[in-house]
Amino acid sequence: MDWIWKSILLVLIGMILLRIAGRKSISQMSVATTVIIISIGITIVQPIANHELGKAIGSAAVFILMLLIVEQLQLKFNWFETMMSGKSKVIVEDGKLNLPNLKHIRFSVDQLEMQLREKGITSITDLETATMEPNGQLGYVLKRHARPVTIGDLEALLKQGTWPHRIQKTVPGGHPGWTLSSAGLHA
Repeated sequence: MDWIWKSILLVLIGMILLRIAGRKSISQMSVATTVIIISIGITIVQPIANHELGKAIGSAAVFILMLLIVEQLQLKFNWFETMMSGKSKVIVEDGKLNLPNLKHIRFSVDQLEMQLREKGITSITDLETATMEPNGQLGYVLKRHARPVTIGDLEALLKQGTWPHRIQKTVPGGHPGWTLSSAGLHA
């Protein structure tokens, strides 16, 4: 029965220590964070079998302290951050795949296309650049023709005088009195 209370205590202490370490999803964790989180998990389970609760708590605390030190060093020294986390890799340039970089990060074209579809991008040729960030996220810049129109783009067109001053909404069922000025845009 004693092992139940020890298990509960270890889980609670583990949660407190991980809370101190900070919240990140698995995809945003650095290599150091991932290793330490796995180590803490293993360490928390060991005392139940070995009856060494104090050592487990101490070990978990040391792991978190090391994580905090590593993160501070990454903030202070750029070379240390590069060594621990790596650098972004350009995988698409001017709409063309950079196959050597894709191979280097062990990422297939199918995986890239899947991530692009999830972001609403249907063609690699619509990308000016795409990078795989150290945290596993995909960064990208669309080519000019593929970028969504912004309020700034619309205002620039209006200033050029290339649009009529009053445009009605063409969406079926829309309010016929809709104008650019009613949307906060001024011709």
